[in-house]
Amino acid sequence: MQKISPFLWFDNQAEEAVNFYISVFPDSKIISSTRYEPESAKAMGKEEGDVMTITFQLRDQEITVINGGPYFKLSEAFSFTVACENQEEVDKYWNALTADRGEESQCGWLKDKFGLSWQIVPVQMFEIMAKGGEASRRARQAMFQMKKFDIKKLEEAAAGK
Repeated sequence: MQKISPFLWFDNQAEEAVNFYISVFPDSKIISSTRYEPESAKAMGKEEGDVMTITFQLRDQEITVINGGPYFKLSEAFSFTVACENQEEVDKYWNALTADRGEESQCGWLKDKFGLSWQIVPVQMFEIMAKGGEASRRARQAMFQMKKFDIKKLEEAAAGK
């Protein structure tokens, strides 16, 4: 078990969300789950036997989710960043996570159908930003015009083309 890991609150879609996430990301799996017992079900307005928590591994990151009811909502204040090696990966994750009610946003950000925010970012963008200077400034300007990142356009902007 990781010493520090995210814990996400869902109303009642935790199991559906976890199954979706492990289908999108290879090398992912469910580690464990718990179910509501009579007392906790009553306290949380759930049915006895409903899924309460699921701990799963999303690649190397351990995450726990709860079906905690409508009291708290996910927001853009928390997001996962997915570092992509190439445009094919950017497209794959962007398309999968925005499908079926997902929402595109600016600069590689999106919200999936469950309301969880993601940043789909090519590693090339991290490399360009780390260099600083004029190339970084031009790439940032190009980035501000994009929703889903286009690696070729970012590299061209950094090169001054």
